[in-house]
Amino acid sequence: MKTYSVKAKEIEEQWHFVDASEQPLGRMAARVASLLRGKHRANFSPHLDMRDFVVVVNAGKLQVKGTNKMRQKTYYRHSQYPGGFKEVTLEKMMSTHPERVIEHAVKGMLPHNRLGAQLRRHLKVYVGPDHPHGAQLATGARPFVKKVVAPKPEPAPEPVVEETVPEVVAAVEEQAPVSADEQAQEE
Repeated sequence: MKTYSVKAKEIEEQWHFVDASEQPLGRMAARVASLLRGKHRANFSPHLDMRDFVVVVNAGKLQVKGTNKMRQKTYYRHSQYPGGFKEVTLEKMMSTHPERVIEHAVKGMLPHNRLGAQLRRHLKVYVGPDHPHGAQLATGARPFVKKVVAPKPEPAPEPVVEETVPEVVAAVEEQAPVSADEQAQEE
């Protein structure tokens, strides 16, 4: 049997929607990076763009674990000019551009090559619940469920007790086979 390798023209586009409200940044970013890579597919190939698109909404309601993480975590950048070193805390970044926080976290979890740059273009992040990708949602996009909650089992209905008619009980007792112990007790 020969090993099958998927071709780029055989891959179908899939859209996924993620609600970032009240989700931890790292866990959500790891899940989004995995979806962008296409690792959930049976025909995953690490060197191909699996054409998975992820739309993240409610980026402004993102949850960050840790007591002082909002003030301690710092994003750095440099303009390549002398004195061009800039740093911004997570707290300021969340207040000004919360979508960049998610994009930065996902960027670090994707390959650092041309494939990673191509996959980053498939990530769409929006601060609020509104997004312009309603048509993709209507065509069967898969929403990301943040927590799987099992439904509570319904209580079993109580058995209905019908009143027994003495004649029916007597007829059933006559038809029932009598064991040897019961015969010995009757004699």
